[in-house]
Amino acid sequence: MQLSKNSLTLINHETKVDLPDLGVFDLPEKILQFGTGVFLRGLIDYFINKANNEKIFNGRVVMVKSTDLGTISDFVKQDCLYTLVMKSVENNIEIDDKVVCASISRVLDARTDWNQVLACASNPELKIIISNTTEVGIVLAQDEDLSRTPPLSFPGKLLAFLLQRYKVFKGSPESGFVIVPTELIPENATKLKAIINQLAQINQLDPGFIDWLNTANDFCNSLVDRIVPGKLSAEDQKLLESKLGYEDRLTVMAESFGLWAIETSSPRTKELLSFHKAYEGIHIVENIEKFRELKLRLLNGSHNLSSALGFIAG
Repeated sequence: MQLSKNSLTLINHETKVDLPDLGVFDLPEKILQFGTGVFLRGLIDYFINKANNEKIFNGRVVMVKSTDLGTISDFVKQDCLYTLVMKSVENNIEIDDKVVCASISRVLDARTDWNQVLACASNPELKIIISNTTEVGIVLAQDEDLSRTPPLSFPGKLLAFLLQRYKVFKGSPESGFVIVPTELIPENATKLKAIINQLAQINQLDPGFIDWLNTANDFCNSLVDRIVPGKLSAEDQKLLESKLGYEDRLTVMAESFGLWAIETSSPRTKELLSFHKAYEGIHIVENIEKFRELKLRLLNGSHNLSSALGFIAG
C-alpha cells in the first residue's frame, strides 16, 4: 500500500504515526514555495502542517520545482503526502516521532507548468512566498529574459511572478507578499530584494511596478536551523515501511530541534505568518542577529568541537 490520500484511513493507528485530519485537503493555498527539497519539507512544511493540525494557519503550500534534477511523479502518486521521522535525545529520553505531513497541496514543475505557476498570482489568499534554492540561487543573471517560459534564475522567476501579481491586482497595496527566503546566506532577503530591483531596472519595467515592489512587499531576512539528513538508508526505509504498513517514497529524516528566525517590523507580516504560534522554535523579531550569533558560535561551534572529539574517540 502506497501512502496517499485514499490510503490514510487504512493506516493502522497502532503504528504511532501522527496522521492529518482529512479536512486539511480542503484548505486554501496560501503559500508559494520555490524549492521541493528535503530541508524545506523537514522544517518549513512541517511547521505549516503542525499549525494546520492545530487549526491556526489553515492554509497549504504550492511547491515549485525549478531545477532539472528529478521529477515530481512521487509527489503526484502520493498526493504530496510524506512521512517525517524526527529523532533525537532530550533529557536522556530517546525521541522517535513520525508525522504524515499534508501541508503541500500540489507541486508544479517550472519547466512545464510555468503558466500554472503564474496563475497562482491571481489567488487573493496566497500572500506568502518562501524559498530555499541553495546558496547559489540568489544570484544576479544580467541577461535574464522575463519573457522566457520560465525565466532561468530564481530571482527572474520571482520577479516575473511579482509582475504578474501587480498586473492582476492593478498594483493594490493589499496584494503585496511576505517574502521569506531561507537560503543560508547572511541577509538573504536584503540581497534577494536588491537583485530583484536590479533585474527590474535592467528589463526597464514600469516605475509604478517598481514602487509597488518596494512598498507593498515585505522581504524578510530569515535564519533556519535543523539537521535534515534527508532520505533514510535502504535498510532503514524498508524497516520503517514494515512497521508503518505503507510505502513512502518521499520519507524525510530530521532531528527534533528546529529554528526559524524571521526578521520584520510589520504587524501585517506577523499576522499573515500566524503559523508561528504553533511552534516555539519560530521567532518573528525586528532583528535576527542574536539568533545568527547563537547558531554560528554556540551551536555550530560546539558541533565542530564534538565532531573532533568523536573522531578521536573512534
